[in-house]
Amino acid sequence: MTDSLPAGTPADTSQPAPLEPTEWLTLPDVAERLDVSISKVHQMIRDRELLAVRRDAVRRVPAELVANHTVLKHLPGILTLLHDAGYNDEEALRWLYLPDDTLPGTHAAALGGDRAREVKRRAQALGF
Repeated sequence: MTDSLPAGTPADTSQPAPLEPTEWLTLPDVAERLDVSISKVHQMIRDRELLAVRRDAVRRVPAELVANHTVLKHLPGILTLLHDAGYNDEEALRWLYLPDDTLPGTHAAALGGDRAREVKRRAQALGF
């Protein structure tokens, strides 16, 4: 498995290693930040509106994906595109945190700014 491709895709060793999110939130922390119930957070994860992965046996969400008491605007669409391209949650996380010199740092960082449409276009291209 590579850093930016789903399992079974040939490896491209020219890709840089993905970064880890700088801060993680537990699901109760996400519920508090979004001012919703914990069951709503679970539903958001099931509906691919939010990304959660296991770290130290606890499901966590990168804090950068939950800004200003809301989920980043384009995140649900990006997660759907990545899932449709065959990415699981861990692979989607790696893709979001893959350094990219043409963006402000990573795909995840670009989602919070004016380059979100470019990130979405790149995620769409993964399906072809």
